[in-house]
Amino acid sequence: MRILVQKFGGTSVANLECMLKVREKVLAALDKGYKVVVVLSAMSGETNRLIDMAKKWSSKPDPAEMDVLLATGEQTSVALFSMLLKDKGVKTRSLLGYQIPIQTDKSFGKARILDIDAEKLKHMLTRFDVLVAAGFQGCDCEQRITTLGRGGSDTSAVALAAALNAELCEIYTDVDGVYTTDPNICSKARKIHKIAYDEMLEMASMGAKVLQIRSVEFAKKYNVPVHVRSTFSDEPGTLVVQEDETMEAAMVSGIAYDKDQARITLVDVYDEPGIAATVFEPLAAANIVVDMIVQNPSREGRTDMTFTVPKGSLEETLDIIEKIKDQIGARGVLSDPNVAKVSVIGVGMRNHSGVAAIAFSALKNENINIMIISTSEIKISCLIEEKYTELAVRTLHEAFGLDQA
Repeated sequence: MRILVQKFGGTSVANLECMLKVREKVLAALDKGYKVVVVLSAMSGETNRLIDMAKKWSSKPDPAEMDVLLATGEQTSVALFSMLLKDKGVKTRSLLGYQIPIQTDKSFGKARILDIDAEKLKHMLTRFDVLVAAGFQGCDCEQRITTLGRGGSDTSAVALAAALNAELCEIYTDVDGVYTTDPNICSKARKIHKIAYDEMLEMASMGAKVLQIRSVEFAKKYNVPVHVRSTFSDEPGTLVVQEDETMEAAMVSGIAYDKDQARITLVDVYDEPGIAATVFEPLAAANIVVDMIVQNPSREGRTDMTFTVPKGSLEETLDIIEKIKDQIGARGVLSDPNVAKVSVIGVGMRNHSGVAAIAFSALKNENINIMIISTSEIKISCLIEEKYTELAVRTLHEAFGLDQA
């Protein structure tokens, strides 16, 4: 049995006209002899509408009930699209997360997938040519509906492809692939035809919005080839696959940025064992993602500690820090939500020297100050003032010759 997983995002199922284009993609796959699992998001804007509604009903919406509410967006999409397929005589049925089931943990609003009943799905594919699955959702061990977080339909699709050993997972969206940087702020950005999992993982984690980071983690772990392409075009997109030698030829593959950053500095904390744990353990318990961390050299038993969190977590982070401030001896707490992270990414950095020098020199020439630097084997990230984000992206894109065909 040849299985293809196709995922369509919110803009791809925004209305009847869009869904008819989606149907053409599915019918084309059937003509090629595939059994198809279609994963759908909620219609564009629907999730935000439901969130706004919840906020009107409750000052602090219960997370579990929020998941029940938000899951209705995908439920609407799969029901309507299944109707369209049945009108064409396709043997199909819709499936919600708990019907598959996609088993998750109990982290409402950001649940993680634990298991998928692949055998049940394969048996269903002997009876149906297309299964239309609701993305973004699953259920916990008590059969309570859970959701996987924003962009979670990507994760649903890749996880289903991995469980079913599908030939390919196609992620359809309103862009025609992964670009060297955001084409909305850099007109010279070019589409990347093939990119390694590690590069895509770094680009997703650094702010590129094409694929959700957890979906890339799944793809890498289970070696699922992912094709990112446009619903509204038949042009090939970007293939996300295992790294090969040709990918290392280029020094840098892309420039990513993330404006969803806030900087926090703990001034004059004790410089002794256990202080960092005292700071970051309660943040981890609150599921707050900490990214860049810098600690200044010790001076008379004191040091400054700086780190970044998502802007949406800033208030909660400051509340937690306030509770432990005296315990760690902090003489002050500073915060700045007006920062951004700009990252240079490429597997070729392993074999090329001078990447950092080129990046830092390019930013210096534009008088852009770097507040924090973090690196990995294939990434260099710089925290800068948010107002310089677009200039920094264009400057680095040009500095590494990414605007050259």
